[in-house]
Amino acid sequence: MNIVCTGRKVSLKPSFTDKVQARLAKLDKFFSADAQAQVTVTVEKSGQTVEITVRDKGLILRAEKQAPRMEDALEDAVDLLTRRVVKNRKRLGDKLTRAVADTVPTEEPADEEPYQVIREKHFPVKPCTVEDAILDMNLLGHSFYLFRDAASDEIQLVYRRADGSYGVLIPER
Repeated sequence: MNIVCTGRKVSLKPSFTDKVQARLAKLDKFFSADAQAQVTVTVEKSGQTVEITVRDKGLILRAEKQAPRMEDALEDAVDLLTRRVVKNRKRLGDKLTRAVADTVPTEEPADEEPYQVIREKHFPVKPCTVEDAILDMNLLGHSFYLFRDAASDEIQLVYRRADGSYGVLIPER
């Protein structure tokens, strides 16, 4: 796995980079040798955040954890990634390496339940600007809002991020 470490508002020490390499090496059994891992460490007043994004054969896994120490946040983020892979390994199927099927212990019940859609909602998607979509989302009290961009006539989605800022999802063609 190719690992790239980035620090925001911090310079990463070589000892931390070595810890990242060692911890993510344990995930090598899940992914192919071509997998790319991006580890981003951000230092803020409220704590230190470690975000790990792994890309492999069209599969994207992401985990983000915050702790007072970046080493603790790294441990928590790697553990979260591992739990997500183990929990969903049957659904991921061919997206994971074949060696995982025999080596990963079963944590979930033997009879895996399918995803269950409990509600289907139909609604008109009105054309508006990103700012209008954020306003509508806030007025509804939702954390996301689907809309049609007035300028490009494309379907887009605005969402509220964990830090209180906003993001926009724009599909590629």
